[in-house]
Amino acid sequence: MTIEATVAGIPQIGYGTWNRSAEEAYQGVMWALEAGYRHIDTAQGYNNEQDVARGIKDAGVPHSEIFITTKVKPENYGPGAVMSSVKESLEKLQTDQVDLLLLHWPSPHKKYALADYIGQLAEVFDTGLAKRIGVSNFTKALIDESIRLLGDRTITTNQVECHVYMQNRPIIDHCERLGIAITAYSPLARGAVVGDPVLEEIAKAHDVTGEQIALAFLMAKGHIVIPSSGKKDRIVSNFAARKIILTPDEVIRIAGLEKGMRLVNGDWCPVWDL
Repeated sequence: MTIEATVAGIPQIGYGTWNRSAEEAYQGVMWALEAGYRHIDTAQGYNNEQDVARGIKDAGVPHSEIFITTKVKPENYGPGAVMSSVKESLEKLQTDQVDLLLLHWPSPHKKYALADYIGQLAEVFDTGLAKRIGVSNFTKALIDESIRLLGDRTITTNQVECHVYMQNRPIIDHCERLGIAITAYSPLARGAVVGDPVLEEIAKAHDVTGEQIALAFLMAKGHIVIPSSGKKDRIVSNFAARKIILTPDEVIRIAGLEKGMRLVNGDWCPVWDL
């Protein structure tokens, strides 16, 4: 079996199940595992944890070989609610322990105090229901405060929007200084990278697609990527991007595509770092 690259103990490329309906999540997980992925990313808020579990079961890959990430939704941050919601997730995922548990968002509009739900995340970790813990969509200030609150417990990753058009340097530089890995969601800018002339030109030199180059760039930067697709051929080609070695000059050219194109910016979001 080929040993795949990992970052902070997490397989560097995972299959994302955001916006995948029950059947799509089930089928997508099956195709992903068949293609060789061993990292599956889901969340309470995706309403597909049980379908992810079905896909894992029916794919026939030993559970011990699969890295599962799920996330606690902010609606479950109330006093004492995190632990019971995680136990429910584990039941749906048909496992006793998740490999990585994230807080999906900072509490929108500060409905719940950070100290309270970070404390509950620590409790879940201490109980052994999650091998690793982390956060998603956290800003620099929230990361710093979370580190203080967690004491000697490690924030393994901060999962944030990151793609060639919005490389999110402020939070990424901050996390990297702190030794926190970055997991890039929407790594293909929800399809916006398709047809980009710079990516296409570099892709031609490697005999691959522009989308594969966009993923290879993020992996060259040391990030974990979790592309999502409902198409088998795309799931397979995304996974193949891990084999592409870009030259330093190509990395510089791709970095030049930055244009601050943030896709996720709703009223539930924190004030993003600039």
